[in-house]
Amino acid sequence: MNKMALSRKMDRDIVKMSTITILIFAIMVFLNGSFAKAGNLTSMCYQIPELGFYSLAMMMAMLAGGIDLSVVSIGNLSAICAATIMHHAYAQDFAGGKLAAFVLLGIIVALVIGAVFGAFNGVVIAHLHIAPMLATMATSMMIEGISIILTQGQSVSKTPSQFTYFGSHTLLGIPYTMLLLIVALLFTAFLLHRTRFGFEVKMVGSNPKASHFTGINEKKVYMKAYLYSGLISALCGIAILARTDAAKADYATTYVLQAILCCVLGATNPDGGTAKISCMALSLLSLQFLSSGFNMLHLNSYFKEFTWGLLLIVVLSINFFVNYYRQKHGQHHREPSKSST
Repeated sequence: MNKMALSRKMDRDIVKMSTITILIFAIMVFLNGSFAKAGNLTSMCYQIPELGFYSLAMMMAMLAGGIDLSVVSIGNLSAICAATIMHHAYAQDFAGGKLAAFVLLGIIVALVIGAVFGAFNGVVIAHLHIAPMLATMATSMMIEGISIILTQGQSVSKTPSQFTYFGSHTLLGIPYTMLLLIVALLFTAFLLHRTRFGFEVKMVGSNPKASHFTGINEKKVYMKAYLYSGLISALCGIAILARTDAAKADYATTYVLQAILCCVLGATNPDGGTAKISCMALSLLSLQFLSSGFNMLHLNSYFKEFTWGLLLIVVLSINFFVNYYRQKHGQHHREPSKSST
């Protein structure tokens, strides 16, 4: 029965987010007829992966009952290290296999950095029992400091064109970075719904004490969840580097709050235990539609932030009233059966 109730709730979440996404898209098309043109849609597909990867990383941490405020800092440091390695190949005018080796090395180093700092977050949270918000905030500040020391506050740019090609070109009309995000979303969905780790992370997120008594090692689960969050953050840093050909310590710091917003809108429980990849993808589209639509209408960025906050309040209010109605409706159905006995 619990599984059936959860399934019905997930279906309602999908219907709700689908309705909101379609409604926002329709409004933007009504306000600006060129919003639905292929060029504008392609432009949005270039922008979506940045917030998409960070939201995916944040979702994994929230699913485990925590939060990861270091996702952007990890992504920036990963991009800085990758850019530094690739810039050397660019400056030396390497070609062929040597160039490919340096590009591959840069990507591997970036992913290793993401995994190391993600695992570090997991160790601090799982073994030292520090609150995830405080632990990841401290990690974020530490990583940002390392990034500034390495770059002296400057951006690292000029990477090989063979690498930036994947950040500025498309395959069948879809940007390569967008395809990479789709693969990451599908893989994460498989991980959460078809593997033991997915089951364990949801159990730990919903009730860590009960999961402990079922034999789940919650410390290992925290470690894996935050390590995965770090890897996805590093992947985002690589995608941003490929698109912008630049890496900087303070790039896109506002994405932390936007990622939290995207997760909560996308039916991820802030207290842990439940998440829906499809809903998060729809919330990502909704936020991108609003952002691009407001830019085309030449509206102030503060108005965009106001609308995002308003959208969050509206969605949470809908959730509250729906749950309240269902609880009240359920009580009315149960009362007659009690009196009849």
